[in-house]
Amino acid sequence: MKKKIAILGSTGSIGKQTLEIIKRNKHNFEISLLTADKNHVLLSKQIKEFRVKNIIVTNKKSFQILKKKFNKLNISNNLDKIDKVITTKLDYTMSSISGFKGLKPTIKIIKRTKTIAIANKESIICGWNLIREQLEKYKTKFIPVDSEHFSIWSVIKNIRPDKVESVIITASGGPFYALKNNKIKKTPMLATNHPNWKMGKKISTDSATLMNKVFEVIEAKKIFNLELNKFNILIHPKSYIHAIVKLKSGLIKLVAHETDMKVPIFNSLYSDDNYLKSKKIDIEILNNLNLNKVDKNKYPLIKILKLIPKRESLFETVLVSANDELVSLFLQKKISFDDISLRLNKIIKNKNFLKYRQKKVKNLTQIEKLNNFVRLKTKSLSVISNFK
Repeated sequence: MKKKIAILGSTGSIGKQTLEIIKRNKHNFEISLLTADKNHVLLSKQIKEFRVKNIIVTNKKSFQILKKKFNKLNISNNLDKIDKVITTKLDYTMSSISGFKGLKPTIKIIKRTKTIAIANKESIICGWNLIREQLEKYKTKFIPVDSEHFSIWSVIKNIRPDKVESVIITASGGPFYALKNNKIKKTPMLATNHPNWKMGKKISTDSATLMNKVFEVIEAKKIFNLELNKFNILIHPKSYIHAIVKLKSGLIKLVAHETDMKVPIFNSLYSDDNYLKSKKIDIEILNNLNLNKVDKNKYPLIKILKLIPKRESLFETVLVSANDELVSLFLQKKISFDDISLRLNKIIKNKNFLKYRQKKVKNLTQIEKLNNFVRLKTKSLSVISNFK
């Protein structure tokens, strides 16, 4: 029997790679649902190639074009009603819509799928307790797809949290790690030119500031139910080792794979009786892992981890929302690269936002309202300049 698959964000990087993997063994899969935003040209090709009958496209113009082109298919433009578009049980869902747009559909699709693979940071960071409730309620299996989290998961998925002594997450250091001349202007073009991975502009900028690692530690803390002090970040420019887990039994387990997201995607989709064609073990890299501590002066945002509360709170939403807007301002060349760190630290330490460390996450509406509020405040440069 064919596996029924849904891909949320099929025209993005993770979505495209998921379809590429499925394409190799297409007769074993049925693509039940694809969702996208603006890229109707690529989505149209995907619909034809995989004979998809259920489509959600959120961009109004793209929706009208596809609705006219595929008038016999079930095409909607309302992502909030994803659980109404799909009424049968899916075998696997890839949730890879970027940003806060991916939170609500991720929560809603859980009851319609046996397994959900999540590659959306915002969903886990801001709404993990809401996701966890749905996973437990509908007995849905969860697999993290981010390379670091998948690596940790592959080691400790059958191990109790109290058996884990410590976890190291590696960071490439981004495009400015080896930069010796600090006078060079850190432009959006340079910041988004990642040395190892092909990623979007936003996440590439987060890699350059190391904010992506702050987010990854927060995610891992929530996913694996581990104390924050069990995590550490090391710079590993080759991005070959993705995680190092030390167990209380004395064992230290390193997870390595080439810089290709198809590895975690493939392993989240297939069982052990399938294989992925990949490169041979790189002995040269293993002989020179070059693991280093993070320079907090070079990457000041790493200090934010000290502010993260032990329990689930709305503070993580403040952090994600403010960072998103500051990165957007940088990419628009309205602020400098260094301004991202300076202003984010001022924003989250302001009394108007610091109070959210004490406020629990109760529902999705609460997260959405706070997200909008923080973004509006962050956009206002006059407000930012007054933060003390």
